[in-house]
Amino acid sequence: MTFPHHRRATAAGTAAAFVAMALAGAPAFAADEVLPPGSELWTNPASTTLEAAAALEGDARADALLLGSFPSATWINGGTPNEAKRDVKRVVSAAHAADEVPVLVAYNIPFRDCAQYSAGGATTPAEYTAWIDGFAKGIGNKDAVVILEPDGLGIIPWYTTINGQLEWCQPDEADAATAADERFAMLNHAVDAFAALPNTAVYLDGTHSAWLGVGDVADRLITAGVERADGFFLNVSNYETTERQQKYGTWISDCINLDLNSWWQREWCGSQYYPANPSDFSTWELTDAAYDQAYADTGLQRDPDAQAHFVIDTSRNGVGPWTPTAVHPDPQVWCNPPDRGLGLRPTADTGDPLIDAYLWVKVPGESDGECLRGTAGPEDPERGIVDPAAGQWFVEMADELIANAVPPVSP
Repeated sequence: MTFPHHRRATAAGTAAAFVAMALAGAPAFAADEVLPPGSELWTNPASTTLEAAAALEGDARADALLLGSFPSATWINGGTPNEAKRDVKRVVSAAHAADEVPVLVAYNIPFRDCAQYSAGGATTPAEYTAWIDGFAKGIGNKDAVVILEPDGLGIIPWYTTINGQLEWCQPDEADAATAADERFAMLNHAVDAFAALPNTAVYLDGTHSAWLGVGDVADRLITAGVERADGFFLNVSNYETTERQQKYGTWISDCINLDLNSWWQREWCGSQYYPANPSDFSTWELTDAAYDQAYADTGLQRDPDAQAHFVIDTSRNGVGPWTPTAVHPDPQVWCNPPDRGLGLRPTADTGDPLIDAYLWVKVPGESDGECLRGTAGPEDPERGIVDPAAGQWFVEMADELIANAVPPVSP
């Protein structure tokens, strides 16, 4: 099945040039559907989940087989451009043969995860853009959804935010004067590489509702070329509830729309932090009302067909985020929290005109890393065991996700 794609004029040059184009009146988002309801998402018969199952026994094996029976993303996280092309081509060809749509994660940007648990990636901008070009060639004219660089906009090396704050990610190996601009230039290149393909939908990092404020993430998305992409993704590898992501994503889409198509400025956009109270979801209606007022003041009309769309990772958010009951120097609530559950099953049938799909981007059952929670380790003090390395199978977590799934899951 084919995705009608948002067509954009391809721009060249630095990230600043892309921003200038946007402010000068670049075209609004096209009215095409990207993931039309009824699209069948691909279940990989050779997924890392099923690979893990082959080495397990008993209940642990059954858990992995069950999780492997649902569509989840395939992460492409390194290698040469030719290797990326080969690996991607294998995925899209297999999905095409099954008449299903694969979800691919491009995860190889320099200084990814700011050299933390998922450190790695290309070593230079030139290496990265060549890798992206190989990735895009692997897709060709076949259907694909690309989740472009989780944390790629949430964690930017040597970045000064829209509020004038220098962020914490300051790697010594990166050039403080150029690292942030290089990040945006690389993402713009990737957006254009994927937007040039006839049947590919590409989404940029929109973080999640317990992280960046709306104006801040809207600013980063615009600078990264979101107008030429299909939108943004939320909650990847995290646990925030779907209902919060629905509001947060809608506000981001509205903020971008207001900023690019009226006199409104992204710095003024309401968020989960104001006028809402982030800890009291009942107050989030105050931010809804703030956007209603902004549209009334500008005279602009909402148009879901012409605004940025988004997708939500629901792989592990069924019971929401973890609140520690024990005291740890650094609770690391995002890192293998106990007693979490699967969320909504992957689907393109969301019932919301701005939400293209609920996806399992983070592969449920795979570890977030060796969580020490501010201690010397080596054990996770919350679990009393040494957690598997990032991306490795975590038997205990897989069991918890199934047991606590909302809605419940059965074989």
